Amino acid sequence: MSTRSLRLGVSGGIGSGKSTICQILGRQGARVIDADDISRSSTTAGGLAITAVRAAFGAEFIDATGAMDRTQMRQLVFADPQARGRLEAIVHPLIALEVERQAADAVEQGVRCIVFDLPLLVESRHWRKSLDRVLIVDCQTQTQVERVALRSGLSAPEVQAIIAAQSSRTQRLQAADFVIFNEGKHLFEIEHELEQLRPQFGL
Repeated sequence: MSTRSLRLGVSGGIGSGKSTICQILGRQGARVIDADDISRSSTTAGGLAITAVRAAFGAEFIDATGAMDRTQMRQLVFADPQARGRLEAIVHPLIALEVERQAADAVEQGVRCIVFDLPLLVESRHWRKSLDRVLIVDCQTQTQVERVALRSGLSAPEVQAIIAAQSSRTQRLQAADFVIFNEGKHLFEIEHELEQLRPQFGL
């Protein structure tokens, strides 16, 4: 008799350390499906979204390599909510299809816990209803700004604009079944917290 795979959504604001948490869960035996990685793949040269992006926004939003110009697109969608909606209408259905394809593959292989790494879990009505549990990775807003500025070279105001476009900390925490507070902790401390939660994730 097969065991049903537990579907665990993991999310957090930019710079919260969500990817690190997902990597640890992967080492503990979960299958991690990264929606952000799938999104990036769809807008690289030859990606499934490129033709539609060119048609909707123009050739100036496709760079010399044939990929979507992410810098130019980021500037546009932050300035124009309608443009954000048009881009999401192109990319999000492609992401959802690939996420579910990978999830079905994991179920077929008997994976006990499927981790869905979803930056927009709280913002999206689609994802929450398809998950069994939600784990939110949380930290102070100023920590988010410092981490993202350091790794990306963006200015503090640019990072703050990204944070403002995401759901608030309060909204994320209200959606959580589990919370990892990733502030000033050593990696082994976070690993220990996740180790304690493993039985609840089916691992």
